[in-house]
Amino acid sequence: MFLQRINNRGIRLGTLYDRAAARHPASPVILDHELDIAPERGRLLVLTELADLVDDFASRLWAARVRPGERVVVYKSHGFDISLLACALARIGAIPALLSPKLDGATVRELMRRMGRPHLVTDQVKLETELTDKVFELADHVLLASGAHPEATPLAELAGVDRVTPVNMPPDHPTLITHTSGTTGIPKLAVHTGRTLQARYRPQATIVAAAVRRSEPIAIHVSFVHSRMYTAMPISVLQGHPMIVMRDDDPKAAADLFSRFPPGFIEAHPNAFLRWEVLADDPRAPLANVKYFSSTFDAIHPRTVHRMLCASRRRAPRFAQAYGQSEVGPIAARTYSKKGGAEFDARCVGRPFPGMTDVRVVSRDGKRPTKSSPGYIEVLSNGRIVTYLGEHERWEKQAKGEWWRMGDVGYRTKWGCLHMLDREVDEIPGIDSTLEIEDKLLTRLPELIEVILVPNEHDLPQPVVSTRDDAPLDPAAWRAAVAGLPEMADPVQWRQEDLPQTATTKIKRLELAKLLRSGARPYTGDSRPEPA
Repeated sequence: MFLQRINNRGIRLGTLYDRAAARHPASPVILDHELDIAPERGRLLVLTELADLVDDFASRLWAARVRPGERVVVYKSHGFDISLLACALARIGAIPALLSPKLDGATVRELMRRMGRPHLVTDQVKLETELTDKVFELADHVLLASGAHPEATPLAELAGVDRVTPVNMPPDHPTLITHTSGTTGIPKLAVHTGRTLQARYRPQATIVAAAVRRSEPIAIHVSFVHSRMYTAMPISVLQGHPMIVMRDDDPKAAADLFSRFPPGFIEAHPNAFLRWEVLADDPRAPLANVKYFSSTFDAIHPRTVHRMLCASRRRAPRFAQAYGQSEVGPIAARTYSKKGGAEFDARCVGRPFPGMTDVRVVSRDGKRPTKSSPGYIEVLSNGRIVTYLGEHERWEKQAKGEWWRMGDVGYRTKWGCLHMLDREVDEIPGIDSTLEIEDKLLTRLPELIEVILVPNEHDLPQPVVSTRDDAPLDPAAWRAAVAGLPEMADPVQWRQEDLPQTATTKIKRLELAKLLRSGARPYTGDSRPEPA
C-alpha cells in the first residue's frame, strides 16, 4: 500500500506553545497537581503562561550550557513539567531523553551509559532515593528541577537569565528519545525525529477535530515520558481545546475533577479506564459529557468500554481503540458504541489508516494465518522510529525493509480487519489468545479489576487476579466463570498495586511469571506479595 509522503517541517515541540498561544491565548490548561518547576503558578494556567514558562526554562537550560544536538535525560518525580521541560529542551535544539519516574536507579544508570555522558535533569528526591552519587560519573552536568544538592545546579538559581532565540533543527534530526515498556527486560531507547512524530500526529488530529467541538475540554491521562503525550498534547492546544492534564488516576480525584470541568474527550491508559468504571455509579455523573473515549498502549477490555459508554449521556458516544506501538505510533483503529454491549470481540483492533499506515500478517507455517494458527504482525508507517539508541542491531532485527515486526501474533479476516491475539513472548501452548480469555473473565466477574494469565512451571495458564477493594475472590463465582474455558491452574490473588507495571501501567507478564516461579507469596487478605 502506498503511504502518503509527509511534506512538512516535522513536529516542532520547542515552539508548540508559542504557536498555540498565538491562536488561542486564553485557552486554559487545568492540572490535577502543581508543577515542581513552578509551584507558584498553581493548577490553572492559560496558553500564554505556558508559552512563557517553556521559554523561561529553555533560557535557563541554555545558561546551564545545554546546546543543540546534545542529549539531556529528564528523570524526575512524576508531573506535567516533564513534558514542559521536553519542550524547553527542544526549543534550544537539545534532544530530550525521557525516562519514567517508575524506573529504578540501576536501570536509569544503564540507559545513561548508552547515551554517552548526557546532561541530566532530575530532582533532590530522585538523587537521594534512586540515583545516588554514582550518577555524577555518568552525567556531563546534573540540573535540578526542584530541591538542592551540593554537586548539582538548581534551575531555580538561573531565574531571570536573558531569553534566547529558539533553535530550529532539521525535521529528520532526532527530536525526542523515549523508552520502550521494558516488559521483556531493560527498556530500549527509541529515537524519534520531528518528521516521524508529525506522521503520527496527522491521523490522530483528524479524528479529534471531527469528534468534538473546539470549546469542549480534552482530558489527558497519559505517561509524560511516552511518545503518545507528544502528539496528544499538540492536538489539544493547537486546536484550541481546554486541556485537562492528569498525573493520577485515583477514581475519587478523577470524579471530582471531571465534575468541575466536564470533558468532552478523554484519552487515558486502559488500566485508568478500568479504575474509572466506578465513576459510572457516581451521582454527580462525571462522565456524562464525554462524547469520545480514546485508548491505546494495551488491550482494552469489553466490560470497561461498555461501562464508559453507558456512563455518558451524550447522543451516540464512541470509544476509540488504537493499535500501535512506541516504535511506530498508531497503526490501526476501531470504534465501539453502546450497541456492542459488554461481550464484543476486543481482539479485533480495526483497520489501518488509509494512505498513512498498513498491516500484513506473515505466516509461521506456510499457511494462511488464522485464529488457531496466527502469524507475525508487521506494519508500515511513516512514524517509525529511526533507531534504538546504542542498539541499532536490535532495531534491524525488527525492521523488515519498510515493514516493522510488532512482536505480536494475529490474523486478518476476509473483511480486512486485524485481530491481535497475543504478544509472541506471552503465548501459552494450547491457548488461542490469553487476552481473549482475560476479556471473558473480566466480563463474567465484575469484582475483578485485573486478571493476567501467565504460564506456570507446567505451561498451564496461571491466572493472577486483583479484585476491587481487595475483596477475597469467591471460589464458586470463579468456577462458574471459567466454565467452558481452557483448563487453567487455580487463581492466585494479588493487590493490583503489587503487580509489576510499566510506565503506561501495562503488567510486566514475564516478570510476574518469574516472581511466581521464584515462590512469591500471593495476597491472602492480610499480607503483601513478597519473595519466599
